[in-house]
Amino acid sequence: QVSLVESGGGLVQAGGSLRLSCSASGRTVSSYAVGWFRQAPAKEREFVAAVSSWSGGGTDYADSVKGRFTISRDNAKDTVYLQMNSLRPEDTAVYYCAAVVSWGVPVKRYEYDYWGQGTQVTVSS
Repeated sequence: QVSLVESGGGLVQAGGSLRLSCSASGRTVSSYAVGWFRQAPAKEREFVAAVSSWSGGGTDYADSVKGRFTISRDNAKDTVYLQMNSLRPEDTAVYYCAAVVSWGVPVKRYEYDYWGQGTQVTVSS
């Protein structure tokens, strides 16, 4: 079983950048595909980005963040990052990371077994 903790959220102006971190403990994160999801007030939790458990497995992004967000992993640090550039007010949400033992790049909430507590990102206009 793996435990996940998100960090790096905060308040930023539109056009700015943030880097979120998802730190894993309990088991090495290299065994897991990891995804980022977000949930804005009164909205469903939605997929943002995901990365495969293995270096050649690839990534996937929601259309709304393609070209602005980049997901990456540092297995030596048991950490997955979400670099967010050109932030917009509509990116405001609580961001969650999630993990599952998988060779693929899962994009659905139900595909993930483990979740962090979330970190708030607020983008002001």
